[in-house]
Amino acid sequence: MMGAGIFALMGQAGAIAGKAVYISFILGGIVAAISGYSLAKLGARFPKAGGIVEYVAKSFGVNVFSGGISVLLYVSSIIALALLAKAFGSYAAVLFNLKGSLIYTNVFALSIMAILGIIQYFGVKKVVKFQNVAIIITIVILVVFATVGLIYLKPGLMAPALYPSSNKIFFSIAITFFSYEGFRIITHTAEDIVNPEKNLMKAIFISIGIAMVIYTALAYAVFGNLEVDKVIEAKNYALAEASKPVFGAIGFTIISITALFSTSSSINAVLYAATNISYQMAEDGEFPGFFAKQFGYSREGLLISLVLTSLVIVFLDLLQIAAVGSITVLFIHAVTHLGHLKIIRQTQSFKTFSCQRIANNINCNRIVFDIFH
Repeated sequence: MMGAGIFALMGQAGAIAGKAVYISFILGGIVAAISGYSLAKLGARFPKAGGIVEYVAKSFGVNVFSGGISVLLYVSSIIALALLAKAFGSYAAVLFNLKGSLIYTNVFALSIMAILGIIQYFGVKKVVKFQNVAIIITIVILVVFATVGLIYLKPGLMAPALYPSSNKIFFSIAITFFSYEGFRIITHTAEDIVNPEKNLMKAIFISIGIAMVIYTALAYAVFGNLEVDKVIEAKNYALAEASKPVFGAIGFTIISITALFSTSSSINAVLYAATNISYQMAEDGEFPGFFAKQFGYSREGLLISLVLTSLVIVFLDLLQIAAVGSITVLFIHAVTHLGHLKIIRQTQSFKTFSCQRIANNINCNRIVFDIFH
């Protein structure tokens, strides 16, 4: 999660919600938690590497509709990879004082995709080691930055009178929810982790909780130290720009380097998930068999995912990628959770809540089944 969601999308969301973007991050986290509960239940019941691909097939059957959703999910993963790579490229270009050139941004973006593709070629253990180092560095630096930023915050810059209308705050949730979307990737590990019934739920909720606290604190610190127009002007590297009033040029450099660690970590995770999705789809006959073949020590069509991502990087800018990605992801999650309602008895969701107490002894699951049948 700690990738483009906070380093690139802070500026994009801020352009819509302004000073109230921290509220949007809170609401986005709540939506993510609700979605996370559903996915954790589905992942525990159907522990497959395909994640949502598997859940949609179980809910709606293996047909044209579920196949279309699966393809859309794979496309959304490619879009997410391109977004993360563009964010990496933007910060790398700024760090080397090349921010005026889109060519350099794309070169850096394509380079990190190639490097992480090579890492994954040599196996999942390399993925895990890289992931652990990158995320520890990221979280430590972000927590320090948020803490200091809140200490030096200028209260006048966060006056409620400066907030935009509520409809703009709600509109920006589409972008802030996208910044949490990495929690979905946890479900792709269901085949590989111990006791998925317990650990999937814990992993998803702990991850969303940590991200929500850090995102909210950072959003408040950024807009408490910068005017909205300054954030929008530097929207592709807003977090680094926000470090200048407190830390000066050194802070700008440190945050930019942290962004490189963070976005590369996220790329690493999403690339792992994308290849798992393509593998599951090839196994189900929805993708060509090539996606299920062995490639080095990596499973599935790693090479195809890298090529498709590279094309998106070259032909779309960051804002276009974010817009397409957020809409696609929201639609996929909506379909997945509607499908979950069809098979809610199998996952035993909400079993701690008494439907009888809520609806005068009416069988809630029976209502759901009647609606969908």
